[in-house]
Amino acid sequence: MNNLHNLHKRRPGERQFHRMLAAAGVDPGLVRSRTELEDATFNTVYRVRLSEDAPRYSGLVLKIAPDPAQPTLSYERGIMRTEGLFYAAAAGRAPVPEVVYADFSRELIDTDFLVLTDLPGANWSATRERIGDDERAGLRGELGSLVAALHEVTGPAFGYPQTAQLPEAARVLRTAGAPEAASLAPPPGWRAAFLAMVDTVLADAAAFGAPLPEPAERIRETVHAAADPLDAVTTPVLVHFDLWDGNILVDRAAPDGPHRISGLIDGERAFWGDPLAELVSLALFEDIERDGAFLDGYRSAGGRVDFDAETRRRLALYRCYLYLIMLVEVVPRGFSGPEQEARDRHVSGLLRAELAALGRAGPAS
Repeated sequence: MNNLHNLHKRRPGERQFHRMLAAAGVDPGLVRSRTELEDATFNTVYRVRLSEDAPRYSGLVLKIAPDPAQPTLSYERGIMRTEGLFYAAAAGRAPVPEVVYADFSRELIDTDFLVLTDLPGANWSATRERIGDDERAGLRGELGSLVAALHEVTGPAFGYPQTAQLPEAARVLRTAGAPEAASLAPPPGWRAAFLAMVDTVLADAAAFGAPLPEPAERIRETVHAAADPLDAVTTPVLVHFDLWDGNILVDRAAPDGPHRISGLIDGERAFWGDPLAELVSLALFEDIERDGAFLDGYRSAGGRVDFDAETRRRLALYRCYLYLIMLVEVVPRGFSGPEQEARDRHVSGLLRAELAALGRAGPAS
């Protein structure tokens, strides 16, 4: 995706950049280089190389959140706090960065920022052409076992952990016909939490004028009518929800050795919910049921999934939610151009198909 015109980017001057590193205990004089990672689509991200004299780290990552005054989706407000929480919860279970420093005071810069350890390797998406089929199967199995370990982490309540949905979203929801209380407090169960998440992104679509392939109220009615299977989810589990290949790092332990997974990154979109929701981004635009290597790794490490009618309905609901986010987020970010238009058409078609499948199935018995 082309990020040259991403309205969310924050590019600090050299003095401000060094002040942020100094707050993390890093002597600016030890900085050899800094490189902006252009494939970041929300935060502004720099890879920082340090000199050999640096006492603890050879490299760091500085992540800077968008300007808080910049329009974002409702669930994106404060999500850098969630990223820190995700890494703390996942530590020891999966290769994730260490949080060296977290600053949410907005004193050094008028937004949140994190300083993280830099993990080895490159994202899987960029490395894809160098990975053969057999090696890919091994990596998918390894990924399955790591995801199963993540899903052993449970939380205190369903939904996004960084904040209760904000009053501004509740106001928009009321005008869109959604329940008044949906965005004001953590709902008691997963069905209520998930439906509030869907209602909120539909409210964002109305607020930003984002085009959807079906009227928002029809989408809402279809999702709500199909939501009974969500009542089977009773334990809030840690869900990354953005584990596509671009957020998975791979590396070689030896120059001629096989690739291994070296990092799971960008955990800011995590929530406490149904572990099945993880399988959507893990098979973005594809069918997770056909990914035998991942499923074997997941099940062998204790993950449980059986693809019956209710499981498939839950997966369809989560795909609808992800596709809605993908269609709405491009408006506040200012993405445009032929490539983006083609992507929007593709996602719109997928969303329409999932909604039709939910409608054909009718209310769950």
